[in-house]
Amino acid sequence: MYTLHINDLTQQEFLSQYWQKKPLLIKGGFKSFEDPLEPDELAGLAMEEGIESRIVTNHDGWQCTNGPFEDFSPLSNENATLLVQAVDHWHPDAAQLLEPFRFIPNWRIDDLMVSYSTVGGGVGPHLDQYDVFIIQGLGKRHWRVGNVDKSIQQFSANKGLLQVGQFDAVIDVILEPGDILYIPPSAPHEGYATEAAMNYSVGFRAPNQTDLLSAFADHLIDHDLGQSRYTDASLTLRDSCGQLQQNEIEHLRALVTDAINDDDVFLRFIAEHISAPKHDKDLLPLDDEIDESSVSNYLHNYPYLYKAGGLRCIYIEQDESVMLGVEGHSFNMPIMHLTAVQALCDQPQVQTPLILEHTHCLLFRQMMATLIREGFWFID
Repeated sequence: MYTLHINDLTQQEFLSQYWQKKPLLIKGGFKSFEDPLEPDELAGLAMEEGIESRIVTNHDGWQCTNGPFEDFSPLSNENATLLVQAVDHWHPDAAQLLEPFRFIPNWRIDDLMVSYSTVGGGVGPHLDQYDVFIIQGLGKRHWRVGNVDKSIQQFSANKGLLQVGQFDAVIDVILEPGDILYIPPSAPHEGYATEAAMNYSVGFRAPNQTDLLSAFADHLIDHDLGQSRYTDASLTLRDSCGQLQQNEIEHLRALVTDAINDDDVFLRFIAEHISAPKHDKDLLPLDDEIDESSVSNYLHNYPYLYKAGGLRCIYIEQDESVMLGVEGHSFNMPIMHLTAVQALCDQPQVQTPLILEHTHCLLFRQMMATLIREGFWFID
């Protein structure tokens, strides 16, 4: 539905010259762009429990109100913006906007945030810790973007609304429908609608060390792992009993790194953590009873199997096996199922004959029964 044109750059040239390096204005990135949803539809999503939304205004100071909303009076005729996260989880047409950006690995794509702004509406000058493509839809918006500057300090303009001070702009432009801005992490930017405007932000994930280590510790606790204790059977007398010696420091460090270096432990953690859901999804668990004994007959009746909107799934290829991570769950399959697992992860819809070729294996049938029963993949 949408074809991305990155000026005169190939995808690899964009990655080499701009990705995580400097911002880029992509004029006419989507030719003859049509909005996949209307402002009223966006407001409808903002009324739903389980869908993250907020209204940001700038009248006498910045204000931020979190949804769900029954009353849209804060969305005034000027200086107001409605923002809704993870619209791709709930609106199949809007989800199509993510597809042209899948030259970036799927696991790095976070979600599609959609905003509607009245004249003057915006969220103020700010920076993000992740990459983002901002697509202009309905209306026009004036954008200023600076170069990457990791020394810029953020401050809280309002609870839940971080901003930055003034910055020098290297891009200063009014975006029209189909124009796109690429903004790398730590590049300050601000945009204000010059007329009622819709914007679509394709955001990317960038876990930090604290996120990973904290989640890894939780994984060890949840699965009763990481129980190796410090030992020092070769202990000898020393002059000072107060010193923690270098060899002891290395031994303690090894207790941590040994758990991380254990592929059986770490790869399962990564598969589950990277695929874990961040937002609710429009999943429809199957009402019919389906298990490993009936999944083949079930699939025979349908030509395609469809992936649920916003589904997080990744696979990790090993010598003798392939691990599939889906929505915080992991499945370890023999390597002979790699083509099926790859198709499930890479394609929004998979031909069922490809899946049926692998259902001679009990493990694979059990996995597919679970994936379909939970609504992660569905038939239509």
